Amino acid sequence: MSYHTIHTTASGVEILVYNGNKSDFDFIVKYREPGKRIRTPKHIHLIIDLYLKKCQNETLTMRLVDHFINIINSVNPSQEYPPRLQIFSVSEIEEFIGLNDYGEYEIEFILITFELIMIQEKTNYPNGTMNLKLFQKFRNNEDIFSIVNAATFR
Repeated sequence: MSYHTIHTTASGVEILVYNGNKSDFDFIVKYREPGKRIRTPKHIHLIIDLYLKKCQNETLTMRLVDHFINIINSVNPSQEYPPRLQIFSVSEIEEFIGLNDYGEYEIEFILITFELIMIQEKTNYPNGTMNLKLFQKFRNNEDIFSIVNAATFR
């Protein structure tokens, strides 16, 4: 499989994509932490990490979720492979850096993988609303069962 590196975080995590087969510009997001195997980030990983961050800094976590909702509403389907980031900027890392102290994932990693996953989903399902509803549920403090169920839907 041929991977394209989209970004390498300050801590050395490579964020990669490779061709998918759902549409002309479909791609699958992967990552590789230093010294580890390539993995695929999933919605449930992000949700669990958000819960961990929320337990320690609810205000900043909810601002991050608001930012995620903005990303979902703002990204466009990819018209090229490999895809390009459309929204990410270094200032976003600075805004949410306080969340690095909690959970499993660093904010730089979360911002980039989240944006890529949303671009991928807009590419394949331009009218889809599942992710928007998932993060709105989290934002509205709906019950954990509904949120985890939505995050693991296939």
